[in-house]
Amino acid sequence: MCKRFVVALALVVALSVFVRTAPVAQESAPPRINVTVDLVQLNVAVTDNKGKYVTGLHPEDFVITEDGIAENIATFGEGNESARSLAGAPPSAAKPADASADQQKDSGDRVSASELTSLVEGANVFVLFDTSNYMYRGFVFAQDAIADFVRSLESANKVAFYSYSRDLSRAALLTSDRSQVLRAARTTVAGDDAALYNCLLLTVQDAAHFTGRKVIVVFSNGPDNYSMVPPEDVAELAQSTGTTIYMVSTVDAHLEPISNAVFQRMTAATGGKVYFAHSWKDEQSAFASIRDDLAHLYSLSYYPKPNTNRGWRTITVRLASDQHKRYHIRTRDGYRLQRTRFNTESVVSVQPEPAAQ
Repeated sequence: MCKRFVVALALVVALSVFVRTAPVAQESAPPRINVTVDLVQLNVAVTDNKGKYVTGLHPEDFVITEDGIAENIATFGEGNESARSLAGAPPSAAKPADASADQQKDSGDRVSASELTSLVEGANVFVLFDTSNYMYRGFVFAQDAIADFVRSLESANKVAFYSYSRDLSRAALLTSDRSQVLRAARTTVAGDDAALYNCLLLTVQDAAHFTGRKVIVVFSNGPDNYSMVPPEDVAELAQSTGTTIYMVSTVDAHLEPISNAVFQRMTAATGGKVYFAHSWKDEQSAFASIRDDLAHLYSLSYYPKPNTNRGWRTITVRLASDQHKRYHIRTRDGYRLQRTRFNTESVVSVQPEPAAQ
């Protein structure tokens, strides 16, 4: 009886030691990390040494890398044509091979190949108009230039009209109804101080909720004198959400060194352009150039391959052939992951805003 008691006591002690130490061994093992990013879309302009657009390129002419990792192009389109899905890069290719069904669901469902075209067809164009006290001169001429620009956009595009002084006014939300946008543009009035970067950040946040091409066209008649948001934060968010920024500004901002430098950096970082207009005719020419640019952009998208980098990811786009080296490429140069989510199995799922288009 005594021997049985001793044996039983020994078993209990051994079992209690195992129960106490087993969790410690599990906690010491590093958690498995899966990084998942939705479809990344790029708007790419290709020009020659004279600034003329290069047309007729094919998917195989482009090489895309993200943090040095070669990516497979999922969709491709040129100009105003509908982007087409490429058979070589199915949407499911971006999912980790060892991810469970629950993990894949938690990280965000991918669209099917047949749905990719609708995601990248047309453009969502946000017009942001300066109605600050800088605009007392030439107000009507700027409205005319914006109205002509809105009328000239392709019918597949949707347009929103916002204006700003100290605060942002969403005068016309994103719509295909051109008359609604034109009415909003015509009814704006000049206001107070200019909080350009505050209001531009809000516009980028609005644009981030939409898939496909996202473009913001800013008309500014002077420097920012009221914002609390640094322009670098605006530029980074625009890059990370795939939003291209174009700016049309008057010569007043061009002569102000800080605004000049900021406008140049911000547009270049997002793949857009800046125009400094000396007259109302220059304003019309600038908007016509933006419309022309939108009509000649290549649309490329890809699902990033597995990448443990959960911060800033650098995108590089180049042309494959040596005979194309003389051409120039303009697009955004990267993005930062915007959200971090955790599931019950210690798997980190990191995604950009709705889709890093």
